[in-house]
Amino acid sequence: MSTTSDHDIDRPIDHASEAHVLPTLGGFMLGLMRIAFGFYFLWAFIDKTFGLGFATPPERAWLNGGSPTTGFLSRVEGPLAGFYQGMAGNAFIDFLFMAGLAGIGLTLILGMGARVGALCGAVMYLFMYGASIPTTSNPFLDDHLTDAIVMLVIATIPASWEYLGLGRMWRRVAPSFLH
Repeated sequence: MSTTSDHDIDRPIDHASEAHVLPTLGGFMLGLMRIAFGFYFLWAFIDKTFGLGFATPPERAWLNGGSPTTGFLSRVEGPLAGFYQGMAGNAFIDFLFMAGLAGIGLTLILGMGARVGALCGAVMYLFMYGASIPTTSNPFLDDHLTDAIVMLVIATIPASWEYLGLGRMWRRVAPSFLH
């Protein structure tokens, strides 16, 4: 008889009491996906803050007085252009955007509060999707929408927060609405 974890595929499934069992490797892959998406968000925060020259040149860095929302939002076209262009360069929107990038990135990388971080990430991606309408390579789908779906997958599968991070510890100490 072998010892199995809660997420081990080798454990027999009793269909009357359990809907599914996640393979251990699947949990690790979900954790890796969570960390990778967290790095996207945290890297965007770092590059926009310091102007490291990847997506943001040094002269447009947030620390140098640049607006992290102006470049993207001022060029929005389509039916929602007025809504998004009206937010471009607003200091409060810049702050919210940057706080969102940092918060989403850190929660996803650490696994602590990853459900909340992933839900916020899905909302941010949906806003970016709205700013991308009309899409250029597909009449409906683009990477922002598919990334929002990935964020929802991360938000709804507890193994994605518990593998490769501090999510298991977080679930023990944090209030349930912050899991």
